[in-house]
Amino acid sequence: MREEDLVHAETYRDRVSSVTNTGSRNWIYALKPSGKWYRYRKYTAYFYLVVFFVLPFIKVNNLPFLMINLPEGKFILFSKIFWPQDFFIFAIAMVTFIVFVVLFTVVFGRLFCGWICPQTVFLEFIFRPIEWLTEGSPSQQKKLNEGRWTGQKIARKSLKHSLYLIISFAIAHTFLAYVLGVDEVIAIIKEPAEEHIGLLTGLLFFTLLFYTVFAFIREIVCSTICPYGRLQGVMFDKDTMQIAYDYKRGEPRGKFKKNVQRVEGDCIGCMKCVQVCPAGIDIRDGLQLECIGCTACIDACDEVMESLNFNKGLIKFASENEISSGKKFHFNTRMKAYTILLSLLIVFMIILIGTRKSVDTYITRAKGQLYQEIGTDRISNVFDVKIINKTTEEIPLSLRLEDMPGEIRVVGASSIVLKKETLNEFTIFLEIPLTAITKQNSKIHIGVYRGEKKIQTIKTKFLGPFK
Repeated sequence: MREEDLVHAETYRDRVSSVTNTGSRNWIYALKPSGKWYRYRKYTAYFYLVVFFVLPFIKVNNLPFLMINLPEGKFILFSKIFWPQDFFIFAIAMVTFIVFVVLFTVVFGRLFCGWICPQTVFLEFIFRPIEWLTEGSPSQQKKLNEGRWTGQKIARKSLKHSLYLIISFAIAHTFLAYVLGVDEVIAIIKEPAEEHIGLLTGLLFFTLLFYTVFAFIREIVCSTICPYGRLQGVMFDKDTMQIAYDYKRGEPRGKFKKNVQRVEGDCIGCMKCVQVCPAGIDIRDGLQLECIGCTACIDACDEVMESLNFNKGLIKFASENEISSGKKFHFNTRMKAYTILLSLLIVFMIILIGTRKSVDTYITRAKGQLYQEIGTDRISNVFDVKIINKTTEEIPLSLRLEDMPGEIRVVGASSIVLKKETLNEFTIFLEIPLTAITKQNSKIHIGVYRGEKKIQTIKTKFLGPFK
């Protein structure tokens, strides 16, 4: 191994790739990848971007397909409204998502980061292409940045950063549409700015945040800021699939010489894998925390191997066991355990969502109230009724005593009509004949009816005289 390679081998893990040996920022000038994997990534990214920008406009039954309104505690998923009372479903969903992420990472490593993560998709398929378009190739970008300020440099930089700000502004509006709904965002845009100072301030803040991240911070988000990226190392094992350099086939490295019998490994030290890497790492050094599994180095290496009539796959998607011992990928015990747990959680989630009620009723005896005698043959109790209507329409309801004779009267109203999307509160009197009461605390069942259809049965207790 050459002396400079030995020095690199001893020092490359001392710092992340975005920092120089003097502690300053090491700006990454990545070449545009090309090849099979990059083509698949483009299809995935473009599909993701279409879904991201179009989804807020999709409605079913006049409800957004997806809305996460944190200020009001109102969530819409698949055009179905969920309220804070449904938080347990979201808790199970969060646990399910975490288990899925762990399982996905254990099996496929950081493939999510390189293919689906919004940070990567926006940077590699919107912002970096704009940079290539306005400032040229990586070598031209570097020359432009290191050169003095001229009219051409000012024009190129101004165009790039103006486009960055416009796109960041669009992304901020789209995220706001996921929170408030697209109709509310459109209304805010049309109305005078002074009526929405708070929202506009938030929009400006997030616009500048997205702009700063994609224009300046970039890969530091993945290597330093993102908790998922920092935690993934503890999820990997030797069966985890990852972007890997086949060191058995590639070493020792040596330059390619035409018409000369090759005695070295297949790696010719062309550095193409480093030049296309958006994190600026050398994948030949092994697994590194900066690697996001984007597969750009696979395409670059395959292109070189093909041009030299070598076999492709010097850099490939493989596990450590596959590289070191030639063992094919297999589902180990840990992967199987996570799969079983994930399957159970998904089934549980489906059951919870499928059995979730659009109307939730709570009936409890009024605190501090005893029974009242009505005449000589009837006993009355006061109950507080709380009914959550999770739908977008008003619903007429009626309450009926199920298992004994009696009468229910609503205080201050002749009937119950639920207001849409809110908690409705009522007070009722429940009168039962004295002859039907056999003990001091009688269990009773009250049916909640929408027309003639019973939608819920509530169990509660009726207080009567001591017997």
